[in-house]
Amino acid sequence: MSTAPRQKPSKTASSPRRRAREFALQGLYQRLLGNDDEASIESQPREARDFDKADGAFFTALLRGVFSQRATLEDMLKTYLDRPYKELSPVEAAVLLIGAFELANYPQTPYRVIINEAIELAKNFGGTDGHKYVNGVLDKLAFRLRPAEAAAKRASSRSP
Repeated sequence: MSTAPRQKPSKTASSPRRRAREFALQGLYQRLLGNDDEASIESQPREARDFDKADGAFFTALLRGVFSQRATLEDMLKTYLDRPYKELSPVEAAVLLIGAFELANYPQTPYRVIINEAIELAKNFGGTDGHKYVNGVLDKLAFRLRPAEAAAKRASSRSP
């Protein structure tokens, strides 16, 4: 039995950073379901045939960062959830953790890029409408973590 979420077919080639996010999602999914140890979760994807197309350093940073900050990230997310964190699907939970980690730790990446990447992960690996939920939660979190950037983006999208 596979412990990785099933990926839907993709029509476009993935960037190295997107591939890193996909591998990180699979590792977090495995951790959430099986509670496997972090070292084996980190080493396992490196043996996958397409791992060489991923940004390995970014994958490591995402996975280790989410592992080390998981409790803090869950607390940040809980404010914006409509149900207890434990009731989220493992895919939604993992995508939200990755998105929250990036919003908090990668200020050089525009928040809309982070949210769009999370939406794509949810579309490719999650349930039918999971991407809408991920979008709503991360958008609200972005306003908390990056208020100036989020406000400026919203203001510019309203202008003619």
